[in-house]
Amino acid sequence: MLEWELENVREVILVEGRPLFPISWLHRQEYCEYQIYLENIKGIEVGETPEMIAGSEEHERLYTKFAEEAVPATLSEMLDGSKLSVVVSREFPVRSQQHGIYGRIDGISFKPSAILVIDDKRGTKAYNSDIHQVWGYCLALKETVESLDDRLIIGALREEGTDKIYWSGLFDERAQVEVIKVIERVHKLISGAAQFTSNKNPNKCRGCRLREVCDRAVV
Repeated sequence: MLEWELENVREVILVEGRPLFPISWLHRQEYCEYQIYLENIKGIEVGETPEMIAGSEEHERLYTKFAEEAVPATLSEMLDGSKLSVVVSREFPVRSQQHGIYGRIDGISFKPSAILVIDDKRGTKAYNSDIHQVWGYCLALKETVESLDDRLIIGALREEGTDKIYWSGLFDERAQVEVIKVIERVHKLISGAAQFTSNKNPNKCRGCRLREVCDRAVV
């Protein structure tokens, strides 16, 4: 018998009976999926790290600056306007009912030939966890816009606080298949159809803010 109810899992929302989890979990699954169990199912609470606080403050600063200059527009208006010139947005909400994910894209750039989906990260190395997260945003966006537009979708990682794109890739069929497998894995975990595994890399454990309360830490 499952030891938890889906409606009691933190950050999971039920829409028409379908559980949706945050796209950021795709990053956590690759890094150490046991984090999801500890925080969102077991309910362990730990404070934010200085890096997390700084990152949140930077996100807020950039969004506030953007909002002061932005002109409100619907998705259709942004798509139409971007056929002739680039239209940008921040904290762009997306949701995929089909795949059960939701989140907010840090930055999005609608260009005449493509749509650039940007996730801001500290550092400049593209890890699989980062790529899976931005692919998740691309997948959710595709479901949102595919009936309105057929432009290519490109995922990108940008150094936080800068305009530097240090990784980008076309969200093609290969990328879609890859991220759907990860999404399905997370759904199996939170539904109890699969067991949570934990990271075995000591370096990851040393950098994890849950290390002191984790019963599977390897350091």
